[in-house]
Amino acid sequence: MNFGYQRFAQFYDRLTGNVDYDLIADLVHGLIQKYADYKEVVLDLACGTGSLSEKLAQKGYDVVGVDNSPEMLDAALQKLDGKDLPVTFLQQDLTELELYGAVDCTVCILDSFNHLSNKQQLQKAFERVSMYTCVGGLFVFDLNTEYKHKQVLANNAFNFDNEDCFCAWQNELAEDLSVHIYLDFFEKDDDGRYTRYSDDFTEILFEDSFVESALAENSFELIGRFDDFSLDPAKQTSQRILWVCKRV
Repeated sequence: MNFGYQRFAQFYDRLTGNVDYDLIADLVHGLIQKYADYKEVVLDLACGTGSLSEKLAQKGYDVVGVDNSPEMLDAALQKLDGKDLPVTFLQQDLTELELYGAVDCTVCILDSFNHLSNKQQLQKAFERVSMYTCVGGLFVFDLNTEYKHKQVLANNAFNFDNEDCFCAWQNELAEDLSVHIYLDFFEKDDDGRYTRYSDDFTEILFEDSFVESALAENSFELIGRFDDFSLDPAKQTSQRILWVCKRV
């Protein structure tokens, strides 16, 4: 049974249970305080179920969370219900971003840009981010590396298991180093039986030279490329590169 985002939103937090959103929020907060000219409004692009939006709002930022999935945004609204945090959620495609005004920092994490279809879409996304990030503002995002696609994802398979859900994850590595990912979820029903749901998507690889060129064309100055969610320099075995840029 193919379930799309309606069911995937329910499984998303379980799949990303190992993500330290407190660490990421602390990192983003530190970068904003150090490098941004203004420090009030943050755009959480491809915000998913709103975990990072919540953490950033708790640090005092006005947060705009944008995602193209209504199911993800429904989950985000439920997560923040009753918490009285300054977060606004918008359903939009990140390549067609339209905001009410400029933001001081744009954040896009967990390889969301790798889910785009081609270089033209990444270029278009950068154009929209540049349009709505104020001069002196930051752009913080991550991308998968060639090492991760070839050595970690590759043609490998993974299993995730918890009390009420089992996930079988299988990959196919293509000649262009994109990775097609197949997910099968088995959710435990009240009667003890399991219902299967399936989904698949592709993560493509962007060369560093192209990313740097696209950033420069859209008025972003590179501050640094870091290893995962740290401020350690990127290395050959980095699985994720954190790009930190400033709108000039």
